[in-house]
Amino acid sequence: MADDWGAIVDEQEKNLTQKVGGLNLAGASGGDKPTTSTSSTTTTTAGAQATGVQATGAQGAEGGVKGATGGAGDTGATAKAGEEEEHAVTKEDESLLHKLLHSKLVSTKADLEVLQKDPNSPLYSVKSFEALHLKPELMKGVYEMGFNAPSKIQETALPVLLADPPTNMIAQSQSGTGKTAAFVLTMLSRVDPNLQHTQCLCLAPTYELALQIGGVTEKMAKNMVNVKIGYAVKGERIARGQRSLDHILIGTPGTVSDWCLKYKSVDPKKLTVFVLDEADVMIATQGHQDQSIRIQRQLSKTCQMLLFSATYEDDVMKFAQAVIPNNPVVIKLRRDEESLNNIRQFYVQCRDQEEKFQALGNIYGAISIGQSMIFCATRRTAHWLSEKMTKDGHAVALLSGDLDIAQRAAIINRFRDGKEKVLITTNVSARGIDVEMVTVVVNFDMPVLQETKQADCETYLHRIGRTGRFGKAGIAINMIDSNKSLQVMKAIERHFNRTIELLDTDDIEAVERIST
Repeated sequence: MADDWGAIVDEQEKNLTQKVGGLNLAGASGGDKPTTSTSSTTTTTAGAQATGVQATGAQGAEGGVKGATGGAGDTGATAKAGEEEEHAVTKEDESLLHKLLHSKLVSTKADLEVLQKDPNSPLYSVKSFEALHLKPELMKGVYEMGFNAPSKIQETALPVLLADPPTNMIAQSQSGTGKTAAFVLTMLSRVDPNLQHTQCLCLAPTYELALQIGGVTEKMAKNMVNVKIGYAVKGERIARGQRSLDHILIGTPGTVSDWCLKYKSVDPKKLTVFVLDEADVMIATQGHQDQSIRIQRQLSKTCQMLLFSATYEDDVMKFAQAVIPNNPVVIKLRRDEESLNNIRQFYVQCRDQEEKFQALGNIYGAISIGQSMIFCATRRTAHWLSEKMTKDGHAVALLSGDLDIAQRAAIINRFRDGKEKVLITTNVSARGIDVEMVTVVVNFDMPVLQETKQADCETYLHRIGRTGRFGKAGIAINMIDSNKSLQVMKAIERHFNRTIELLDTDDIEAVERIST
């Protein structure tokens, strides 16, 4: 194409800079009580007393938090919410939301499938960082960050990443699994502070993600006083021909491409480690694939090349194989995502939306529910239901696409900390919430594909997968109010080869039995 990819990336980074520049996540972890914007409405905590929404995180953000209201005279935001369905979440926003949520390591029971191309290079795993024989100052940084033992991905990946001669790798790993720390550890292990040029390069698809990786790198390298860490992102300038003296450079493809190929500030031939993070996000952004491949083609054959992605779809693998040559070790999450054995699925037949709400009230009144998530198709329905449940005395949090990323992260963190027991949401949060106490997921509206209005089985799986996590049993309840929604449910049954049982919510004993 004739477009200037650098200009495209610069424009994207400019927009992202404006978008994330004012992020304030104070209180998102549930510690200090965060302040609220004047446009925020109110929800109730346990009991009938209304309190201010404590789910901000971006003060004064346009639109505020449009939650349900608890006062008898309040009208909520339903008049403004509109009937429109939520827009699809971009890969960049989804990835950033995951990173904001996963400030600590999450535990995964998923097995790793290792595809070792070289039979003479046996793979092994480590159970402690000491077994890796790291530099003392690097080991100290690892411990100071709270990493006491390697995570599952680190156990398998680090021995390969740190082996000599260096081995290339393609790895599937999601936010919160310790993936960033693994490749940062690799860069810091390989860097030689006595050499005054850039030796390690990490590409991230967005400005914000680059800063996130940089933050991890700076913390881990805190005791490596002679190691210089720099950024090749929007706002960082370097003169043509001026050499970068940063040992580790973290940046976005457009800016890094300029520094390497246009300004000759970084010599790709001198790089010892090349990391491409969030590959699935990278390929969703126009131009990033071409720029990444262009940079990779300038690398020496001895450069260690690493690629990480949250998903392992065909387009990601095609891209990975184009940028990571020489028979890389491939690490995949062996996940039986479609195994729904620990989630009991039910459906409730209703005539309209009001009957759905009444059925919901019967369920919540009959069984003990730790925390629950309720999925709605539109913002209007979500606001309406939030208002109704709040007036019934439930501690409700509301999540929808009219909130920015920081607000979403703050609301989810409050829910994860147990400050609200019910999270009502549209599809914006169908992925990425790991809350051990979620025991019930309700599809207030069945998920359908926007284009065809046919059953969206993938979204259904991700929705009900919010329960039954960490090996615990879960309950999924589907509200059916029309022949169309019944046909959608039947299609989902056929797809997963699972029976969804009819539940009569007027039979209290039958409702009570679903939790036994």
